[in-house]
Amino acid sequence: MKVVRTVAEDLRTPWGLAPLPDGDLLVSSRDEGTITRIDGRTGRKTEVGSVPGVAPAGEGGLMGLALSPSYASDHMVYAYFTTDSDNRIARMLYDEKRPAGEQLGAPDTVFKGIPKGTNHNGGRIAFGPDKMLYVGTGETYATELAQDKKSTGGKILRLTPEGEPAPGNPFGSPVHTYGHRNVQGLAWDSRQRLFASEFGQDTWDELNHIKPGDNYGWPDAEGTSDDAKYHDPITQWHTDEASPSGIAYAEGSIWMAGLRGQRLWRVPLRGTEASAEPQAFLKGEYGRLRTVVSAGGDKLWLVTSETDGRGSPGDGDDRILELKVS
Repeated sequence: MKVVRTVAEDLRTPWGLAPLPDGDLLVSSRDEGTITRIDGRTGRKTEVGSVPGVAPAGEGGLMGLALSPSYASDHMVYAYFTTDSDNRIARMLYDEKRPAGEQLGAPDTVFKGIPKGTNHNGGRIAFGPDKMLYVGTGETYATELAQDKKSTGGKILRLTPEGEPAPGNPFGSPVHTYGHRNVQGLAWDSRQRLFASEFGQDTWDELNHIKPGDNYGWPDAEGTSDDAKYHDPITQWHTDEASPSGIAYAEGSIWMAGLRGQRLWRVPLRGTEASAEPQAFLKGEYGRLRTVVSAGGDKLWLVTSETDGRGSPGDGDDRILELKVS
């Protein structure tokens, strides 16, 4: 793995990243509530617009971004964000022909009522190979929510693009899996299998293979458990080595960005199991790492997170890096 180049610098609390069809990037600012377009070649930044209603505080704000599966025709951008009352998902028309800063249409809320808190707000969204919207949520320190299948906190949700429970969901509700503490990484492998990263409390962070309807244990289990009713992680890390946010799949491995761990983990896969011990890259070189997204083939985009209030930002922070992996 090597860093090919720095794509952009001087970003403020970057969180979500959505590659556009032409190679440019949309990036959200958690604390400023704005979306910025990054020229994929020059790194030039153009503010697209602000998302109304964002109420940043603690780990909440404007977080995950995803393009509509029909983006080529509808130009819709989906965003996960915290308001004064909840976490929610809205979609907005992105009109590149309008003046900079005014290119986002009014938000159309497709799903609301996800519990909010100072911390553990989840925030990752991604459209899967089935064109359904997958959502990682947190239990907001109310640990009992994770095991409550009627709550959307501490879950992975699966929705239609309009925000309805997706056909085939295991409980006839938005809930896809439960028993999660705080999910911020979602990615599919080449065989359309879903994986997710999860923050532990004090002991074990996790990388999980996601199976519809399964219980991932929190708060009764953190990491591997002896209880067969809980789905064990593929692998686990001490929290000071990982604290994982985004994940991506490339070249037969899951790549996982570590915040507290300040490193990028590679987990080689054989099916839904790790085929070798995880490998760490970039340890301490760029500080906290928030988001990693496939750029196609053997390339990844990596977003740092030194300006999120828990890092030690230096000149140029935060950054988007282009990586070449193998």
